[in-house]
Amino acid sequence: MTNALVTTSATALPVPGDQLESYLAAVNRIPMLSAERERELAVRLRDHGDLEAAREMVLSHLRFVVKIARGYTGYGLPLADLIQEGGIGLMKAVRRFDPDVGVRLVSFAVHWIRAEIHEYVLRNWRIVKVATTKAQRKLFFNLRSAKKRLGWLNREEVESVAEDLGVSPDTVLEMESRLSGQDIAFDPVESGDDEDAWTPAAYLAAPVDEDPANTLEAVDWAEQNNQQLAEALAQLDERSRTILEQRWLSENKATLQELANRYGVSAERIRQLEKNALKKLKTLMA
Repeated sequence: MTNALVTTSATALPVPGDQLESYLAAVNRIPMLSAERERELAVRLRDHGDLEAAREMVLSHLRFVVKIARGYTGYGLPLADLIQEGGIGLMKAVRRFDPDVGVRLVSFAVHWIRAEIHEYVLRNWRIVKVATTKAQRKLFFNLRSAKKRLGWLNREEVESVAEDLGVSPDTVLEMESRLSGQDIAFDPVESGDDEDAWTPAAYLAAPVDEDPANTLEAVDWAEQNNQQLAEALAQLDERSRTILEQRWLSENKATLQELANRYGVSAERIRQLEKNALKKLKTLMA
């Protein structure tokens, strides 16, 4: 389904990062789906694993991904990256969309698009994560808009924000402190200033796992596991081994339907064979 973001039936769709303006113009030219056409495509995807139907559904909704992504540009992250992350959320939504529920895909997909962009923002807005708990994540995306003035919040404002967002005042204070902080370099910058020596690299202890003995042990353990996996796979029959390799070990993982077409069986049968092969593989490696 990833390839669906690259080409349309009539023309090539530019990659957002390389040609953003051309990409935005191209997605706006893609026609929207009628409710009848959307349901027809969703049924084809659900009942027959029709990737061409999925492709058309994704392409027709890319304009909504762009619209949602624009709302997150205030975090200083490239719009192209936000769009691509939102596109991943859209593809997840298309895969899970049930046409019998009675809602349009755009309404269903909003949650998935936003969720994927949220994760991307939280991973990349700061080198050190500023939001780890559910309450902190809620504050991260709402605190700046909830503040009534610039500068630090007073106690009354803290309590008001906490009540509005359903979190504790202490959580508001902690998040405000995190958002107001600045990242510093881990390694000192070369200069004549002695203060450079007080960067984290000068006083943080090295992790225990950097011990050469621990590193060698980890490498040996990984090699042993890989060898056990190869030996266990060799004991499976050819079909089971191929299914596991295509479903779990290949860069371009095959779908159940693709393997079903290859072996002339149902997708459910491939799923059963995969489950049995994994169970046998686990026993062989135990």
